[in-house]
Amino acid sequence: MKIETVEQLDDALSTPPASLIESLAQLDGDILILGVAGKMGPTLARMAKRASEQAGVGRRVIGVARFSNPTERQKLEEWGIETIKADLLDESAVAALPDAANIVFMAGMKFGSTGSESLTWAMNAVVPTLVASRYRDSQIAAFSTGNVYGLVPVSSGGSVETDPLNPTGEYAMSCLGRERVFEHFSRTHGTPLSIIRLNYACELRYGVLVDLATRIKNYQSIDVTMGSFNVIWQGDANAHALASLIDCDSPPFVVNVTGSETLSVRKVGEKLAARMNLPVTFVGEESPTALLNNASVSHTRYGQPAVTTAQLLDNIAEWVNQNGASLGKPTGFEVRDGKF
Repeated sequence: MKIETVEQLDDALSTPPASLIESLAQLDGDILILGVAGKMGPTLARMAKRASEQAGVGRRVIGVARFSNPTERQKLEEWGIETIKADLLDESAVAALPDAANIVFMAGMKFGSTGSESLTWAMNAVVPTLVASRYRDSQIAAFSTGNVYGLVPVSSGGSVETDPLNPTGEYAMSCLGRERVFEHFSRTHGTPLSIIRLNYACELRYGVLVDLATRIKNYQSIDVTMGSFNVIWQGDANAHALASLIDCDSPPFVVNVTGSETLSVRKVGEKLAARMNLPVTFVGEESPTALLNNASVSHTRYGQPAVTTAQLLDNIAEWVNQNGASLGKPTGFEVRDGKF
C-alpha cells in the first residue's frame, strides 16, 4: 500500500472489497447518508457508489450535510454522489429529504461538547428522533462509539456487544441516548436497525496513529496513561459499516467495528519513532484500564481488516515525516474523564 497523494488516499479509502460488492448486490433501494461531510462520510459515500456500480446496481447514493466547506460538496458530486444541503436539527428540512430504503446515519457532535452540552444532546439525541421518525419505514445503519462501554481492563481484550454500558461524561451519555432513541423506534415501529460502535478509524490525515506520529515529529512527549487502544483503517471501517445494512434488524443488530489487536501506546510510539528516525519520549504510567472494543463479530461476518497495523505504521510514518496533509483534528483518545 503505497500512498503519496490525497487523491491516491481517497481512492484507497473508498475501494470496496469484493465482500461488500456482493453485499450491496443483495440490497434493494437507494442509500441516503446523513452527516456525509465528516471525516469518514465522503469516502464511505464513494465506496457505496463504487460498490453499487461494480455490483451492477443502478442506485442513487445521496449525501446530506450542512456543507460549511463547499469544496467537500463539489468533490462528492464529482464522484457521482448527489448532495443535499440541510440542517438536520431543522424538522422541516428532515421532512423534505427524499425517501430512501437505506439510511446511513453519521451525524453527531463530539469535540467541543464540553461547554456546549445542550447542543451535544440536541445533535446526538434530538436529530436521531427526527430521523428515526422520518425514516421509520427504511432500514438504518447508525454510527455510535465505543465510548458507551466506558473504560475496561486492558487484560479483558475489549468490550463485546453484550456487555453492560457504562458511559463516562456527557458526550458518551448523549451517544447512548442516540442509541436508545433509535432502539425505541426500531422496537416500536419495527424499523430494521444496525448500531455501529466504532473505535477508532484511522487514515493518513487523522487518527490515533497520526496523533502519535505528529507528537514524535514535533518532539513532544507522549502520555501513556491511556496506555492501550484499538485502531482500524478507515477503508475497512467504511466497508464494515456499509455491510451492516444487510444485518439491520428489529430489535437492533449491534456490532463493534475496530481492528483485531489491542495496541500499546508505548510500543506503537517506539515503532513509529524508529520508522521516522526520530527520538521519542514518554510521560506517565500505563493505567490498567482503557477504552477498548472486541470486534470479533464484525470480523467473522465481514472479514478481517485488509490493512494491517504494520502497513498503517509504515504509511503514516512516511506521510507525517513528509509533512503530508492533515485534517488538524486530534482524536482525544487519551481522554479518560469523558470531556471532549
